[in-house]
Amino acid sequence: QVQPVESGGGLVQAGGSLRLSCAAPLPTGSRYTLAWFRQAPEKEREFVARITWTFRDYADSVKGRFTISRDNAKKTVYLQMNNLKPEDTAVYYCAAATGQRGSLPSQYNYWGQGTQVTVSS
Repeated sequence: QVQPVESGGGLVQAGGSLRLSCAAPLPTGSRYTLAWFRQAPEKEREFVARITWTFRDYADSVKGRFTISRDNAKKTVYLQMNNLKPEDTAVYYCAAATGQRGSLPSQYNYWGQGTQVTVSS
């Protein structure tokens, strides 16, 4: 059973930074996509960023501010969030799936429990 585990959320002022981590114990030898999604109260879960073995991409709302990276040896994916804005406030979820996946939550079958990020104005 693969259970990603997120950490690093918290409360930060607008303009500040946070770094999220996600340990995803996926089977060795498999190629997989790791992604971050977020969900604000009363809103749909939305794509933030994803990384495969060949590329990474981002939602327009976070381009230039967030950076996704991965450490394959540690089976960990990171999300560096800079210049945070109040509208970034949400529960952030790590997701994983084997193969190359896109930006839809339905394409991922392994999910973490989420970590709260709150940005004050």
